[in-house]
Amino acid sequence: MSTHDQIETNRANWDERVSDHLVAYKAAAFADDPSANRVLFEAKVMAPHLPDGSLTGLDVVHLQCHIGVDSISLARLGARVVGTDFSGDAIAAANSLAARAGVDASFVQTSNEDAPDELGRQFDVVYTTVGVLAWLPDLTTWARAVERLLKPGGLFFLYEAHPMVMTLQYDRQDTALVVTEPYFGAGEAQRFDSGTTYASETLLTNRTTYEWPHSLDEIFTSILAAGLQIEAFHEYTAMPWEPIPNLVKTPAGYALADGNERVPMMFSIAARKQHHPSR
Repeated sequence: MSTHDQIETNRANWDERVSDHLVAYKAAAFADDPSANRVLFEAKVMAPHLPDGSLTGLDVVHLQCHIGVDSISLARLGARVVGTDFSGDAIAAANSLAARAGVDASFVQTSNEDAPDELGRQFDVVYTTVGVLAWLPDLTTWARAVERLLKPGGLFFLYEAHPMVMTLQYDRQDTALVVTEPYFGAGEAQRFDSGTTYASETLLTNRTTYEWPHSLDEIFTSILAAGLQIEAFHEYTAMPWEPIPNLVKTPAGYALADGNERVPMMFSIAARKQHHPSR
């Protein structure tokens, strides 16, 4: 199957997830509560790299925004937000939620690589987080799109599952940490046919998805090759969901019950576009 067909298979799966995720995320209640916010941790990590440590008044594009709850959260922190996603159903849901929430956020259906031309403008911040890179077959075009979307001096922020935790066997019933999944993806997609999503046990009709592993080497190299300057890199011992069994819920997220030093769960990168013409 071609990469294009794999992406279209993923799109059908993500379109079908929308109605279920609106329920699982309690999206209507979230939109109705002006104090609700899902990105406070990410905003804290970004703060040292933002003017006056705040998103207030900044133009932000949120890539792979899904149904827009994180985009709405960014808007509630004072940003002017445009969210993008390849799923038309997700974009329709996001626009509806933003209107319901009454925030300064709008949403456009586009791929990452087409976003610079589709949006036709640049932003102070390009933001993308949590479960995004595995859906991208090529990080080189992704990073170049990020660079084109940024104003000179603008900030790129990525918060994502650590490639190491994604190598662990995810269907074990004990506490052993066993590496069975690829770390170096080499451009080859992994096929999954579980039919359920991370948010619920609902069995979807479009069950098949394709994901592409990316090493830290590939992630860093793509960002640097696009001309961005990395200002900060951090690793974390907790994450927002459970990719492997027997994690425990903590105030910071799901973590190993003991031996947190054994495996990094998440990482973040802050990178800056330099003041020179876009290539």
